[in-house]
Amino acid sequence: MSEKEKIKNYIKAHKGVIIGMSIGFFIGALILCIGFFRTLFLGICVGIGAIFGTNNKFKKKLMEIFDRILPNIFK
Repeated sequence: MSEKEKIKNYIKAHKGVIIGMSIGFFIGALILCIGFFRTLFLGICVGIGAIFGTNNKFKKKLMEIFDRILPNIFK
């Protein structure tokens, strides 16, 4: 078994831990660089964006709102 195969097997076996540690490191770095409340606000905005981006009901409602507010821009 080569080194690359060992590394691939290790990553497959510990995928959740690696992803969790990466996310934790990224959030920790953000808190240190920009502060807790800015990081919290950024996380909330990303979460809202993910909800709107994945749910078709929200997309349709958002586009209806945009059509009412800015009717000529999206045509």
